Amino acid sequence: MLSSPACSPFRLPPTRGGARRRSATAAAGTITMRDRSKNRKPTQRGRYLSTEAIQAVQSLKRAALRGGSAASAAAAVEPKLRRLLKADMVAVFRELAAQGEALLALQVFEEIRKEHWYKPRLLWYVDLVTVLASKGLRSEVDKACSYLKREQLEPDTEGFNLLLKALLDAGFTQLALDCFRLMKLWDSDPDRVTYATLIKGLESLGKMELCAGIRLEAENDYGSLDFLDEVETKEACGSSS
Repeated sequence: MLSSPACSPFRLPPTRGGARRRSATAAAGTITMRDRSKNRKPTQRGRYLSTEAIQAVQSLKRAALRGGSAASAAAAVEPKLRRLLKADMVAVFRELAAQGEALLALQVFEEIRKEHWYKPRLLWYVDLVTVLASKGLRSEVDKACSYLKREQLEPDTEGFNLLLKALLDAGFTQLALDCFRLMKLWDSDPDRVTYATLIKGLESLGKMELCAGIRLEAENDYGSLDFLDEVETKEACGSSS
């Protein structure tokens, strides 16, 4: 009686090559679903833009190209903006600022200020002033700072330090000093970084008389200016890391 093929002692075991071919064939027949979330663009703080926010950003930019002004662009998509959730509206503003769309960012920020849920945050002003100043839009920076002066904010020394740097980097000396006074008015105590930012910025702009006044205030607060070298060293180490 002949043995069945499965039990035949002469049947060779399957080769590894055959196993690899079968696994490759199976893999080729596998359908992989692409994660669409990887296409979504994150905002500065790592939060992902919703579909509605992405559409609003695109609509604003298209409307600006067609209409030729940020004001007309914002007016064209205002109904869509007002339908956005709070988080999405803020995300649209911050995304436009991050993309360098200064005038559009200003228009959206002004719409945000009209919302019933609006509660001012200094970092929003930092985003706005930074992009406006980087484009040399002096009158718009003045407008943003005038809004800031009317707000009531919690103490935020770190936020003010960022704001001062943005203004001084763009050469807006008087606005920087105004914000420094405002900082103290709102009980955001200047720290070593504050004074180092002001002194370094004013010196680079050749405002030596103003710089001398800030140096005197720093000495009154800290007794000496030895910390300036320490702050510069930390900044250098941070930029190189």
